[in-house]
Amino acid sequence: MKQKIRLVLRYFAALVLAVSIIAPLLWMFLMSVSSAEDLTRIPLEWLPRHWDFSRYASLLTLQAGQPGALFLHALGNSLLVACGATVISLLLAIPAAYSFSRYPGRDGWLFGSLAIYMVPPVAFVLPLYFILEKLTLLNTHIGLILVYCSMILPFLTWMLKNQFDALPVDIEQASRLDGLRYWQVLLRITLPLAKPALGASAMFGWLLAWDEFFYALLFTNNINAQTLPVTIAGFTAGRATDDGLIAAVGILAAIPPLFIALWLQKTLVSGLTAGGSKG
Repeated sequence: MKQKIRLVLRYFAALVLAVSIIAPLLWMFLMSVSSAEDLTRIPLEWLPRHWDFSRYASLLTLQAGQPGALFLHALGNSLLVACGATVISLLLAIPAAYSFSRYPGRDGWLFGSLAIYMVPPVAFVLPLYFILEKLTLLNTHIGLILVYCSMILPFLTWMLKNQFDALPVDIEQASRLDGLRYWQVLLRITLPLAKPALGASAMFGWLLAWDEFFYALLFTNNINAQTLPVTIAGFTAGRATDDGLIAAVGILAAIPPLFIALWLQKTLVSGLTAGGSKG
């Protein structure tokens, strides 16, 4: 009896979680296909009388004067910056995390980087701005990638370090006895075993860069390097705001993270559970 109650409660909790996630997305989609009259009608009707997909068409075209000229450019900027920052951070975090995991006595450096990661971003605005200005990297993709690396790298290092701690050391020691060097052990033995952890870490690092707004707002001033969060905020800056258009932008902006999450679903779940007891 108790097991049935626990099972019912578990499914009920899963249902509540699913509804809390899906309901806002569903409402945002209904807004995006509703006319201005449907959105302002009192009392509000849940389903639009006239389904209007013209906003999606305008967002997916590069025709001058259409919002798609801004949206698609910003989407490309976000993909480039998020992927670039994630790849660079992951390449640097792997050897750093392996070093912290396999060679004790260096935890001070790890905790120091985590302490810097926890400092509010506003504390680094002026130093980063002056550095980017001196290097002529303001309003550039490279400048944003470097700034995002400083934000993502400590997080990925900490996450991968916990995952490496969960891997068996005996296999690595046997490989060393067989004549493999440290970098060969890392590439041939450790990384294949830590593949789920790499996928989960890359996913979280990519989401940090994808959703970042503060630095992108301050270090970019036009569409050349502006990312999607800043451009979405720009759609709400006018006096006459099209709520349906903003909802359509939100739906389209959620598609890339959704596809990546589905693509890395198995890797993400196994990577999180593998390191769930560490840290």
